[in-house]
Amino acid sequence: MDVFTDLVRGFRADGAMFGQSILTAPWSHRFAHDAALTVCTLLEGSGWLLPAAGEPIRLECGDVAIVRGPDPFVVADEPGTEPQIVIHGSELCLSTADGTNLAETTRLGPRTWGAARTGTAALLIGAYQARGEPCDRLLCALPPVAVVRADGQPCPEFDLIKVELERERPGQQLVLDRLLDLLLVCTLRDWFARPEADPPAWYRALADPVVGTALRAIHDEPARPWTVAGLARAAGASRAAFARRFTAMVGEPPLAYLTGWRMTLAADLLTEPGSTVATVASRVGYADGFAFSTAFKRVRGTSPTAYRAGGRYASGSGPSRVPASSVAKPATS
Repeated sequence: MDVFTDLVRGFRADGAMFGQSILTAPWSHRFAHDAALTVCTLLEGSGWLLPAAGEPIRLECGDVAIVRGPDPFVVADEPGTEPQIVIHGSELCLSTADGTNLAETTRLGPRTWGAARTGTAALLIGAYQARGEPCDRLLCALPPVAVVRADGQPCPEFDLIKVELERERPGQQLVLDRLLDLLLVCTLRDWFARPEADPPAWYRALADPVVGTALRAIHDEPARPWTVAGLARAAGASRAAFARRFTAMVGEPPLAYLTGWRMTLAADLLTEPGSTVATVASRVGYADGFAFSTAFKRVRGTSPTAYRAGGRYASGSGPSRVPASSVAKPATS
């Protein structure tokens, strides 16, 4: 396992909104669903994505945009087209003209919405809630909008999605969930590989034969009693050379990174029903609750007990959470 896998796995579709809208110009949708991440792509036609801040972004057929929440955004045929629909949730897609809920009245078939089966564009939307502390690290590494251009290259995920959307079959939601996960992972991986992405240090370090090996070892067995010498042996390097290389590439010493990742895992575990400080300490590699509590308070700024009692970031420590609530079915103009 590697750090990218650990961070992305918290974004897992489970009955997620995933469907297409068949659109005829002029069209414009405003998404106000508070999802942590939204995947947008045009299966047909072209359009514009208007983020909450910044300039409009042109989307050609096959481009994939990942929009970081919770701020609302608009997808339209032209930047100047006023939204005809505001999407608030899975059962609330309101017409801006008269407030009518269009979530059900415009359904054309399984996960397809529109006024007619033909149009000038087909917009595919999938929205995610963030599950767990590791998601925060990934969200912090992303810009408000990340776009991976098709550049004329075929996307096998699109072909699979189109086939699955054509007709309703047993297990379709499960298949669509997994296809959405596949599209998200592939898009994120392609984004971080692009020169404009400026990926975080931990992502760049994965390609290094020494540091990448150590990172995978840490994420494979975070509770193992790792030492710098032990990680160096696993990476096939001397202790001193490994420590220098790891710190230079990741931005912090190996054991500081290990402790930070353990505390990220611990913060999630502390929110589980029935968890105790002692059981969480054991699961993240600490022999006793006292040593774990000391490390947790040093890294998170609050004790494990206070964190568990007050909820996530009760003391104001930690990265700013990107909230997510219900997600929306696409509607039509």
